[in-house]
Amino acid sequence: MAKELELNVVPLTVHLEGKDYPNYLDGSAISNAEFYGAIRAGKVASTSAANVGQFQDAMRAVLDTGKDIVCVCFSSALSTTYQSATIAADDLRADYPEREIYVVDSLPASLGQGHLQKRAGLSAKELADWVVSNRLSVDHWFTVDDLNYLKRGGRVSATSALLGTMLSIKPVMHTSNEGKLVPVGKVRGRKASLNALIDKIGELGIAPEKQTMFICQADCEDEARWVADQIKARYGTPEVHINFIGPVIGSHTGPNTIGIFFVGKER
Repeated sequence: MAKELELNVVPLTVHLEGKDYPNYLDGSAISNAEFYGAIRAGKVASTSAANVGQFQDAMRAVLDTGKDIVCVCFSSALSTTYQSATIAADDLRADYPEREIYVVDSLPASLGQGHLQKRAGLSAKELADWVVSNRLSVDHWFTVDDLNYLKRGGRVSATSALLGTMLSIKPVMHTSNEGKLVPVGKVRGRKASLNALIDKIGELGIAPEKQTMFICQADCEDEARWVADQIKARYGTPEVHINFIGPVIGSHTGPNTIGIFFVGKER
């Protein structure tokens, strides 16, 4: 999809067993299957944001072709990626005074950025303005299967993780207007948590029968396909894209995480 839209993607990095793996979309550094196999086996992964040098290299390559840039970044509430891109753009504007560079804090994450795609016929400024105007209409709702990954990231307490695991409690979470991951509710059992996500489309979605929606999944494709089928059956949604949660976000959410993304009247 990124290739079709002519998007250049600057990867964040996952660190696993002493090695660094850029989170390339094609999985060429580390495949999704390899990554999830490793953390299912108990390996601990950590992550780092894209840095200023990465953005400078990527931006120069575009600017040297005579094109302007709209850089849509991972939520600033979850990563320093946006800050790095802003610094890189500020440094490069003096070298390319005839070009326009816009850096936008998307406030979404993962496939939520997929809803902020390139719009044909817009100038760089018009596109950047469009992203800012529409970013808070992208709903992100997700659930995780293992609370211990959220515990490591400080999202839930050790006590909550222990009790939740014992009682099969699954959190229902979303990305807030500030771009933060926020627990909204708790349900008991995996199927109930998936149905809770699907219910949110009916509660918040704008004309779901006319939308293209996205589902991201952390090595649980069969469940993601079940969710997609339920969305189509319940709301008449014509197209639901399913793709992996990559290693960077998967490091913090764990295997079997599922998220849904749609256009809503509010987050």
